[in-house]
Amino acid sequence: MPVTVPRRLAAASVLVIAALGLSACAGSTAPGASSSTDSSSLSGTSITVYNAQHEELTQAWADAFTKKTGIEVVLRNGSDSELGNQIVQEGSASPADVFLTENSPAMSLVENAGLLAPVDAATLANVPTQYRPASGDWTGIAARSTVMVYNPSLISSDQLPTSIMDLQKPEWKGRWAASPTGADFQAIVSAILQEKGEDATTAWLTAMKENASAYKGNSTVMKAVNAGEIPLGVIYHYYWFIDQSKTKENSANTKLAYFGPQDPGAFVSVSGGGVLASSKDAAAAQQFLAFITGPDGQQVLRDGTSFEYAIGSDVASNPALPPLSSLQPPAIDPSTLNSKKVTDLMTAAGLI
Repeated sequence: MPVTVPRRLAAASVLVIAALGLSACAGSTAPGASSSTDSSSLSGTSITVYNAQHEELTQAWADAFTKKTGIEVVLRNGSDSELGNQIVQEGSASPADVFLTENSPAMSLVENAGLLAPVDAATLANVPTQYRPASGDWTGIAARSTVMVYNPSLISSDQLPTSIMDLQKPEWKGRWAASPTGADFQAIVSAILQEKGEDATTAWLTAMKENASAYKGNSTVMKAVNAGEIPLGVIYHYYWFIDQSKTKENSANTKLAYFGPQDPGAFVSVSGGGVLASSKDAAAAQQFLAFITGPDGQQVLRDGTSFEYAIGSDVASNPALPPLSSLQPPAIDPSTLNSKKVTDLMTAAGLI
């Protein structure tokens, strides 16, 4: 599969600044302990999952979990920002037991509102520290990498930017694209904000308004690059791998490349999972989170068609993907990414 990885990407482990916060489901076990409720005693219980993850993936998780435990899972699907804000508005009256996201800023929004219960210690132990926040109030369940998709008939690999910050330069005017209204790209901007600060991010977004072509959706960005409308797009990796695994009709004329080591553009976004403090079935909710981060759940992810990275229980990712150990993202605690500040800055820049 023609993935172009520049030499600047030496193999290295993904590092994120995080510390382990070991605590258990609120109101059920002592801090630092794990829930010991036998799943067989919960058979027939029903939990509601507010799901911003890929619907097909979460449905597969839900089906496998129900088959194993007898616990029914009701999915309410939506976007990161939609469901995160809905939970905040609902507060302690939310019917949700579990919240799953594609990116971490929406999870941090709910965490900062004080609406999450600590994750069981055994579940936290399923996931390496670099893929979960220091607080222990939620955990990573999957990951996705920022990439450049480019059309080699319009731009050669040696002409690609080494840093995402380079895209603010005048020479990139009209030569790159993104989907600024989507949670995916806003998470990438969150990494820029965390790494470079507000002034630099504001300048970069102002230049983006001038330089970039805005499309709705990462798939549309990739299609535009494939059709020769634009040389370069900034997206997440899995859009390309999904299309490559099928007909390649929207990616056949493109290749992938990665930004330089520790660059904000090398950001690896952590998908999050958390249990609501207001859950009426907290034990079942904690077991669902334990399942999807455990070997069976991560195997469902690996064998599925989402092409996201497996990060729990030492389960290898889909073999079509470059190993996470070959990527060198910036070291960021995922709970520090700020969705509210990012949308404010992007609105002020006229991007959303």
